[in-house]
Amino acid sequence: MWKHDKIEKNATILLVLSFLVVTVGGIVEIVPLFYLQNTVEKVDGMRPYTPLELAGRDIYVREGCYVCHSQMIRTMRDEVDRYGHYSLAAESMYDHPFQWGSKRTGPDLARVGGRYSDEWQRQHLIQPTSVVPESIMPTYPHIAESELRFEDIAAHLKTNSEVGVPYSDEMITHAKSDLVAQATGEGDVAGLESRYPKAQARDYDGDPSRITEMDALVAYLQMLGTLVDFTRYEPRTEANLR
Repeated sequence: MWKHDKIEKNATILLVLSFLVVTVGGIVEIVPLFYLQNTVEKVDGMRPYTPLELAGRDIYVREGCYVCHSQMIRTMRDEVDRYGHYSLAAESMYDHPFQWGSKRTGPDLARVGGRYSDEWQRQHLIQPTSVVPESIMPTYPHIAESELRFEDIAAHLKTNSEVGVPYSDEMITHAKSDLVAQATGEGDVAGLESRYPKAQARDYDGDPSRITEMDALVAYLQMLGTLVDFTRYEPRTEANLR
């Protein structure tokens, strides 16, 4: 057997052996995935976004919020202590694209839902320093002034269904009425809640006379991290699968 120093001194041999190691490692990691129907563990409580939440998520992406805020809590203790239970793959299984992020100028938002009031969220978006004096976040007052355009929301749900999001024909048919019900707290709220468990229906922007982009964005933020009941969640392990 060659000594290690001979391998390190011979660039050709080192390159060939490195290639072999990477190839074998890649095959071992990739090939099993072709035999799995699903690599994401299903978790109770997860559902597709409501039409209003989906519209809010589009605004979140449009405004580049993901550039400064991640939505992925790692398993390290300091992150769990600060933000809450570590993120599960299932929590972003309906995201196209996902919002994990790679930089945190601001805090992680994976568990921000319900931590602050709607009023706090509105003020934070309009003038961040009014609630967080040291904030360097840009202001977004135009979101409160812009009426939400949702004429094509049914088509948006249908497009998502074609890439695997389980929107039913009923959800697509009632897309507009569900959006209005959630943004105003009026209309077929019961139908909304039956189609989207834990959906929160109310006036989010403080102006019940119209539906704005603020309604949609705050609805999306208030939903983040609220669907899975982590007091009852048990990771699937070899022991509890028997």
